[in-house]
Amino acid sequence: MTKLRDVAKLAKVSTATVSRVLSNAGNVTEKTRRKVLAAMEDLNYQPNFLGRQLRKMETKTILVVVPDIANTFFSKVLRGIESVANKNGYQVLMGDSQNKSENESEYLNHLRYKQVDGVILLTARTTPHLVEELSDSYPIVLACEYLEGSNIPTVSIDNISSARKITSHLIKLGHHRIAHIAGPKNVILGRDRLKGFEQALAQNNLEIDQILIQEGDFTYESGYRLMKKLLALQNPPTAVFAANDEMAIGAIKAIKHCQLSVPEDIAVVGFDDIQMASIFEPELTTVAQPTFEIGSTAMALLLSLMKKEKLNMKQFVLEEQMIVRESCGAKSNVIDSS
Repeated sequence: MTKLRDVAKLAKVSTATVSRVLSNAGNVTEKTRRKVLAAMEDLNYQPNFLGRQLRKMETKTILVVVPDIANTFFSKVLRGIESVANKNGYQVLMGDSQNKSENESEYLNHLRYKQVDGVILLTARTTPHLVEELSDSYPIVLACEYLEGSNIPTVSIDNISSARKITSHLIKLGHHRIAHIAGPKNVILGRDRLKGFEQALAQNNLEIDQILIQEGDFTYESGYRLMKKLLALQNPPTAVFAANDEMAIGAIKAIKHCQLSVPEDIAVVGFDDIQMASIFEPELTTVAQPTFEIGSTAMALLLSLMKKEKLNMKQFVLEEQMIVRESCGAKSNVIDSS
């Protein structure tokens, strides 16, 4: 069996230099790196990464836990995570918690068993004290969602402010009877976006009619079902703010199936700016989250934690944009978050 010292001998370098090439360290010249790689190829050398990782007590793997892999919002967040992870020699595993806190807790056990070096949670639905306790001993970053009062490194946007802005946009267009298809109230995102909706109404001296607030679950199906319920009211809304784009698209489908038009009869806005938002007809007015940047920032934070570096900042709130398209009835443009 070819050994590392055989590669070093053929390449006429030290075994330490071969190790630096294998670990992708930066203190090796490109000429030396090519020479070592050529020697490895000539000798058909297969490095024992597992043994090296065990000696260093690392797996070079991180785990990302998403609440629902069927939700396309998370695809660009994952790309952002992978872009930084791959550049730093890490592989990314993904776990789908299926919106169940017990599944999320199970995935966190990978840290205890040393099966991964760190975890990025794109969901925060497990018991808060469990995550807090684990974060004291293991590298954990929260992205997209957050835990109130937590000291865990977090990357997100200001969901309250964003929801307030897009609801205010509907009010400025002349709508006074606005419905909200909310996210689950046991999820921080659902509560924050509802709070922003209610703040916009209060700031404009509009009544908060509880019958116009319906709790969904962030799925297309719940948006469709709850829009049908709103349309059955004796005095239906003239506009609807859905807490994510999938529910907004479901709402538009329900409106069309009732032989009504968007935005002529009812204006609809969403949240997230998934790819389908600009393809669907009518194109959806929504809040665009910086998904790739959320992922890349979260992975950079996790790398710092895994290297035991001191963090100057732990809470990152990134800027969003309101994208005005056809579904609200206004002229299409991008409204800055400021």
